[in-house]
Amino acid sequence: MPERLAEMLLDLWTPLIILWITLPPCIYSAPMNQSPVLMSGSPLELNRLSEEQRILNRSKRGWVWNQMFVLEEFSGPEPILVGRLHTDLDPGSKKIKYILSGDGAGTIFQINDVTGDIHAIKRLDREEKAEYTLTAQAVDWETNKPLEPPSEFIIKVQDINDNAPEFLNGPYHATVPEMSILGTSVTNVTATDADDPVYGNSAKLVYSILEGQPYFSIEPETAIIKTALPNMDREAKEEYLVVIQAKDMGGHSGGLSGTTTLTVTLTDVNDNPPKFAQSLYHFSVPEDVVLGTAIGRVKANDQDIGENAQSSYDIIDGDGTALFEITSDAQAQDGIIRLRKPLDFETKKSYTLKVEAANVHIDPRFSGRGPFKDTATVKIVVEDADEPPVFSSPTYLLEVHENAALNSVIGQVTARDPDITSSPIRNTELSSSHFLHIFKHKGQGNGKRKQD
Repeated sequence: MPERLAEMLLDLWTPLIILWITLPPCIYSAPMNQSPVLMSGSPLELNRLSEEQRILNRSKRGWVWNQMFVLEEFSGPEPILVGRLHTDLDPGSKKIKYILSGDGAGTIFQINDVTGDIHAIKRLDREEKAEYTLTAQAVDWETNKPLEPPSEFIIKVQDINDNAPEFLNGPYHATVPEMSILGTSVTNVTATDADDPVYGNSAKLVYSILEGQPYFSIEPETAIIKTALPNMDREAKEEYLVVIQAKDMGGHSGGLSGTTTLTVTLTDVNDNPPKFAQSLYHFSVPEDVVLGTAIGRVKANDQDIGENAQSSYDIIDGDGTALFEITSDAQAQDGIIRLRKPLDFETKKSYTLKVEAANVHIDPRFSGRGPFKDTATVKIVVEDADEPPVFSSPTYLLEVHENAALNSVIGQVTARDPDITSSPIRNTELSSSHFLHIFKHKGQGNGKRKQD
């Protein structure tokens, strides 16, 4: 009968032993009556051993170790049972004492030296310390002599989803050229999660946009942000605010989330031509103005900025192309019309010029939106200046007989006023007093004294 009983026990224990050794460790903290047990030796072998053999035969037994697990952040009224140490040397006679040493022994983990039960007496945080290495040993209760060599085992802190995703470098800023095609990459914004990236989905993040649609989209797993609309125009709207969310647990309900903001600024491209503020300009200039004098300014406005708004100015047609020139003012972005040759009111009283403003930097991608230039008409009126009279000859030679009578006409000098509205001409002698003493002048030379 005893042999039959042993066979029945063997049939009962064998599958249980194999199952306990091959199954992965328990990943939760068990209730008091279902705690994980770490044992040494074989219970079946134990049943066949005498008390003396149990103490002396060390070569045939050793701790069969597994890992223990405990949930982090557990906050119950009582210490949580992590697991139980047991050796086949312990028949329940209370002659064996269990000793625990190593990481947190006595401060975080406490062992019942009689039963081998290990309890966590403090709340654990996996993000602070993920595992603890401890040493277990069975000793004689009375003598404290080791009954087996000490063995190490690990208590792993099991992760729970207690950390929300964080964007460490937010808020973020990025730029993308205006008029970009659909799907142009803008930037990549990623979050971190302090939970265990290996166990479960506590650190598996999924990204979404809460604000900023329909202009931008985000790849759920890579967090790459792209344009969701083509041809966004900076001149219509330059800046966009995008609110991004990262949610753990793979984005499922119950997951924790974190948000950040991304400011996207559209950078300028040359997609707008220059445009004159007015189609016709009027200027006036005195005929006696100094060469090189600025007569007036014309300006073509461009909605673009920077070098994309730079324009050069030219006179492309008109009846005064030889008399006037136009130069570009890079700072003011306008054209300055200057006089390059003398003017004569009496010869020509007005001029008409056709001026052109053209972008300096053309982007070939947008050449179809051109032409990137504009024209305007400039009318210049010449003002009359009060010019001095002009003698018909620079010098005159007059002859007179020595016996000429007084007040006889010697000769005549003439002058004219070149202005359109001629003014009366008054003659004044500017020569020597001796000449004035002999001759008088009223347009004609008359003798005042008899000549000898």
